[in-house]
Amino acid sequence: MDLSYKNLGSSDLNVSNICLGSMTFGEQTDKKESFKIIDYAFERGINFFDTAEMYPIYPKESTQGDSERILGEWIKNKKNRDKLIIGSKIASSHPDGQGATALKWIRGGGKNLKFNKYNLTEAINQSLKRLNTDYIDLYQLHWPERLVPLFGELEFKYDQNDIHWTPILEILENLNEFIKEGKIRSFGISNETAWGFSKYIHLAEKNNLQTPASIQNAYSLLNRVFEISNSEISLRENVGLLAYSPLAGGRLSGKYLYNKKPKKARYTMWPGRFSRHLTVRGDQAVKKYYELAKEFELDPVGLSYSFVLSKPFVSSCIIGVTSLSQLKQNLQCLEIKLTKEIIERIDKIHSSDPNPCV
Repeated sequence: MDLSYKNLGSSDLNVSNICLGSMTFGEQTDKKESFKIIDYAFERGINFFDTAEMYPIYPKESTQGDSERILGEWIKNKKNRDKLIIGSKIASSHPDGQGATALKWIRGGGKNLKFNKYNLTEAINQSLKRLNTDYIDLYQLHWPERLVPLFGELEFKYDQNDIHWTPILEILENLNEFIKEGKIRSFGISNETAWGFSKYIHLAEKNNLQTPASIQNAYSLLNRVFEISNSEISLRENVGLLAYSPLAGGRLSGKYLYNKKPKKARYTMWPGRFSRHLTVRGDQAVKKYYELAKEFELDPVGLSYSFVLSKPFVSSCIIGVTSLSQLKQNLQCLEIKLTKEIIERIDKIHSSDPNPCV
């Protein structure tokens, strides 16, 4: 498998099937190493870079926006903006006022983080400034304002009082205004449900507005929830998946097996965080996939990425790394083509205990 390119949905954004994620830049990875990583990715032909206003992770006030700043400084130094596809995201409120965290340092945080015109304007302008650019190619809604299953949840919990979110048509109209102004070229949704996914498409088409170019949801060997309903929408409506967390936070590499605690790794740095990946079922599945990779003399990382890249609904697989050596290892997945036998074995493991880490 080689690095390849395709248009995101009906947009004119021609992106590489590998996207470099930046959520480690400014926390786990310093600026010097981040520059080396971006250099190597770009030299290899990767043209798609993903960031967000709330990055780096784990989010905190003292580092908020640093991932965009590092990428922006690199862009300024290289003077190659026209050769890049930059994706960023606006953080959202959540009915409980939390979201991933309270995020009080971003426009007041909590319930103030709406997708209304004011917040979109503030967020886009600040991201443009940090990124040293006058336009963002793909602007994404990081997660819905609505009460939906997020970050480790599967069940939708209906709340009749959950009505104080920005109407989807209003969001679409606002985003399309920014497209007309030239501040963004296209937009995407993220961490969306099948209902929300369909609603964005239907309302955009009904009102002659630009439709979403992409949906960025989690997808990996340990989390194939996207296949249940969103994959059909993705394929039939031509809105590609940007698959994030394809290694389930690094767990599929096997580096955490048998209670190992590698330095600078997220579960070592923040024990107790990202609990959706820290499950007994998850560890059992990781061991099975790890053993499968070794049986076929494959790198477990390569097996995991190759699986994601093999899916027809995936437009790009987002790779996040903390070092240049890690990126070089990860890109070896492009040399792997999964055989029918390996895919059947993967599906057998999956069917024995589906989605142990959502």
